[in-house]
Amino acid sequence: MTFRNGLDSLLRPEDSVLVLIDHQPYQLANLNSHDPQAVVNNTTALAKLAKAFEVPTILTSVIAARGGLLFKQITDVFPGQEVIDRTWVNTWQDKNVVDAVKATGRKQLIIAGLWTEVCVAMPVIQALGEGWDVSVITDACGGASTESHQIAVQRMISAGANMMTLMALCGEWQRDWARTEHVAELTDIMIQHIGGSGIAYLWEQQLLNTPVETAG
Repeated sequence: MTFRNGLDSLLRPEDSVLVLIDHQPYQLANLNSHDPQAVVNNTTALAKLAKAFEVPTILTSVIAARGGLLFKQITDVFPGQEVIDRTWVNTWQDKNVVDAVKATGRKQLIIAGLWTEVCVAMPVIQALGEGWDVSVITDACGGASTESHQIAVQRMISAGANMMTLMALCGEWQRDWARTEHVAELTDIMIQHIGGSGIAYLWEQQLLNTPVETAG
């Protein structure tokens, strides 16, 4: 096994491309590995994060006429952007999606989708075999059962994929707090979507802006 380590293995926004796969009502209806509300929240935050860091994002669904449109929370982040609707279960066998990814010129492929065991694992494993550097944002994914999600993650790790969560991606793309160009957007995403961290930030701002009482 080739280990993924060293500074160059960390994700960089300028080298990243995000593919969001099949976040649709049909898949959500049988999502049992995660809280559905959390997956919608995390995927929405992931979309906003990509937009804030100017990471090209490919949106794709499978037979949307039957399975439903991508979550409105996602498409609202990219108003007017085409959603590539497929018949292929395996996204990486759809030429339109692959061509869109290749057109970005980016090498770090990031994937999230529903379900983990099918619509995530299949393209991840194929893309790895074709030499792509692939990462999966696991908490913006979900499976039909906890077991199926976990087995899919193990399968992708065995194939050479990098597993991450939304919070980890925030840290790697930001990397240095001296880089201030995206801090305002990142802070807003944390407030809106990253629970305790966002609340703690607002609390910190409250305390910093509260006058210290002095004895009269």
